[in-house]
Amino acid sequence: MNVQDRIREQLSGDKIVLYMKGTPQFPQCGFSAKATQMLGACGAKYTSYDILMDPEIRQGLKEYSNWPTFPQLYVNGELVGGCDIMTELFQKGELQKLVAKATG
Repeated sequence: MNVQDRIREQLSGDKIVLYMKGTPQFPQCGFSAKATQMLGACGAKYTSYDILMDPEIRQGLKEYSNWPTFPQLYVNGELVGGCDIMTELFQKGELQKLVAKATG
């Protein structure tokens, strides 16, 4: 299975997926930490993948999403964005709605 197929399989496995540096318990960068805090505040049930442990996925995602930075949040297989976009959506109350809709 090539890396693009692996990414598609991971995204189809869960409604909310966060590709991040580290884990929700031990984030390895401030942006990943902030992303997990916002998802936690939304009450999101999500799956995370540590891109530092899988360089092939890390590189493959940049091509898959055409998004160069991490974390990357996907809801229902669609890229929402990185930490900046998540923060903007969270402050407007949109991230909470997105999470509720995906898990509702």
